[in-house]
Amino acid sequence: MKPKKKSVRLWAVVFWLLVWQGASMALAALYPHGALLLASPLSALVRLGELAVTAAFWRTVLTSAARILGGFLLACALAVVLAALAARYRRAEELLAPLVSAVKAVPVASFIILALVWLESRRLPLFITTLMAFPVVYRNVLEGIRGTSRELLEMARVFRVPFSRRLHGVDLPQVLPYFRAAADTALGLSWKAGTAAEVIGLCSGTIGERLYTAKVYFQTADLFAWTAVIVLLSVLFEGLFLRGVDALTERWCA
Repeated sequence: MKPKKKSVRLWAVVFWLLVWQGASMALAALYPHGALLLASPLSALVRLGELAVTAAFWRTVLTSAARILGGFLLACALAVVLAALAARYRRAEELLAPLVSAVKAVPVASFIILALVWLESRRLPLFITTLMAFPVVYRNVLEGIRGTSRELLEMARVFRVPFSRRLHGVDLPQVLPYFRAAADTALGLSWKAGTAAEVIGLCSGTIGERLYTAKVYFQTADLFAWTAVIVLLSVLFEGLFLRGVDALTERWCA
């Protein structure tokens, strides 16, 4: 069963936009250059509109999206394969446990700085996104595999159910809800980690580079505009990916 997710209420969004507008107006009134400290929602929206009609904007969005989503998909593929291996062989799980725990515990900034020693900056977002998303998907999928009904598996073995039928009738219905929950979390984490890698690594032609440039030149309208782009991309791709998982669930597990 697909988990229910509480939607964001319009009145709550409006409330925080008004708070943002009030804070921007207060700073503008208190300081001569207060607008540089906190751009208003309207100025950020106007700047986003100005950026969106340029070819450079879309090149930047596509570059970042390709690297970050590529890292997420790679993490999913590795996590599913290694989780299946760990569920089958205890030694494999024991071998992977320290690595997974270390990735979860070590700050992403440490990995980014260390990876800059090994990799070109343009490869950094893909690597960091894969690294950060992997533990989330791996642990959830492993838990899903372990939670599969032993009675159903034993029945499938006794009646010699073909692997394809067992996969559709037993394994996927048990594991897909865990994978969906992991993907929901890992996608948001991927955008955060990938953008952080772009900022720290100053990856040319990426959203992270635009955020860094906006910070250096006190272009707070640009900063909020690009931040809004990240949020919109995260929500968009999360919705598309989860809809795809739901469609596959209905098709394979019906």
